[in-house]
Amino acid sequence: MKLNPLTLKKIKRFKSIKRGYYSFIIFTVMILVSLFAELLVNNRAVIVHHEGKYYFPTYTQMIPGTVFNLKYSYETNYRQLVKLFEAEGKGNWILMPIVPYNAYENDLKKDKFPPFPPSIKEKHYLGTDAVGRDIVARLVYGFRIAIFFSLLLLLANYVIGVSIGSAMGFWGGKFDLIFQRIIEIWSNVPFLYVIIIISSIMVPNFLMLILIMAFFGWIGITWTMRTVTYKEREREYVLAARALGASNYRIIFKHIIPNTIAIIVTFAPFAVSGGIVALTSLD
Repeated sequence: MKLNPLTLKKIKRFKSIKRGYYSFIIFTVMILVSLFAELLVNNRAVIVHHEGKYYFPTYTQMIPGTVFNLKYSYETNYRQLVKLFEAEGKGNWILMPIVPYNAYENDLKKDKFPPFPPSIKEKHYLGTDAVGRDIVARLVYGFRIAIFFSLLLLLANYVIGVSIGSAMGFWGGKFDLIFQRIIEIWSNVPFLYVIIIISSIMVPNFLMLILIMAFFGWIGITWTMRTVTYKEREREYVLAARALGASNYRIIFKHIIPNTIAIIVTFAPFAVSGGIVALTSLD
């Protein structure tokens, strides 16, 4: 894909800001690692070679121990299976993740009580918590849940808030006044009580929490976009678009919003961190 000179200039300028550029790289790597967490942090093996056959337990259904000639029919303990294969010496082998523990798994040991200290031998690289759960596993999976919750919430808030705020600033008049009153009423609805009421009716899940929080989270960016659009609608490029017969929809979404992208991007990091804090406070 060939980028235009202006985009290349912006990318070069971004790379010149070392802290921002390297922070972006680190953040991207963290997201990629969390996306493939099952291959890196998991109590299921990535690949099992047993008697000439290959098994891929990570992304398949539960494989009982009887498949590997073990004396139980529940899910295979792959950490124990590694030791068994090594002791047998029959050419069977297992490729385990770097951290062979699940985020919810309690690693309990005879005559020892958690929390356990960091150990390379046991592959608890940051130790365990008070109930024996691996810290690295909980960090990776916790990061994935928190960051994707916050990014999806950001997307929902911005789709609603940017659209409504731009429309309020563009049309103004009675349309603006009506939506101002609606927002004032809506912003006074107690968010915590809504969560409590809905949680008492049905079991809250990932998607439900995003929808509930999106119903209240779009208000802040709406006021910002309303103010910015009031200023932008009088600029020459908007007047030129009107003179050429562009529709209101095209002016708002093809001209005004792209020219206010700096404002939207500026607020995004704060919105992401706010979403993570909101999720942890509801836990």
